[in-house]
Amino acid sequence: MDQNRKIPRHVAIILDGNGRWAKAKGMPRNYGHVQGAKTVEVICEEAYRMGIQYLTVYAFSTENWNRPQDEVDALMKLLRNYMKTCLTTAEKNRMCVRVIGDKTRLDQDLQERIAELEEATKNNDGLHFQVAINYGGRDEILRAMRKLSQKVQTGELSLDALTEESLGECLDTAGIPDPDLLIRTCNEQRISNFLLWQLAYTEFYFTPVAWPDFTKEELEKAVDAYNHRDRKYGGLKEE
Repeated sequence: MDQNRKIPRHVAIILDGNGRWAKAKGMPRNYGHVQGAKTVEVICEEAYRMGIQYLTVYAFSTENWNRPQDEVDALMKLLRNYMKTCLTTAEKNRMCVRVIGDKTRLDQDLQERIAELEEATKNNDGLHFQVAINYGGRDEILRAMRKLSQKVQTGELSLDALTEESLGECLDTAGIPDPDLLIRTCNEQRISNFLLWQLAYTEFYFTPVAWPDFTKEELEKAVDAYNHRDRKYGGLKEE
């Protein structure tokens, strides 16, 4: 690996292609989701070894409830099991885990497992790992605006004091830097209601590789592509 290349501080990934990958192998869609969960574990470790400090993955969107019920049920079961696995992994790798999204729609037992995981890992100093569950960018912004409105109504905040920072503090990602790089797998080239506020200046990288086949080498390709972008933020590129 080139020692001079710049490693993105925060990488976000839209995990796409689990179902298509499974179908191509003559397997049910749920098999793809199981394999995709295993890939998440691998990439968490590889990302941290590479020097990435924050990793956010899109696991279940607000729109995913519209999938066939048996697939939704299987995904929820997979998420329950993953919360257990993630706790073990986090203890071993000092990983700090946060779940973003509207957790109130999730079953109570899953909410409790999430709370347990977040509490147990909150002081860990390894990779900061965010999992988006029942997450939608528009929903997140709407929930943030409701929080801000309540602060204005109670006098905690005045209208004149509203800023990008005050809204950011009400988002699910409060305290987390915006992504430097967004990766989407399986040849899809859209952001699908993911981190709409946070992706304002993020570099995008699209790959035809389905998520279950995404490897350390594929992550390195994405970082290499990131290094060839001109990061201007609306102004002049730094010399």
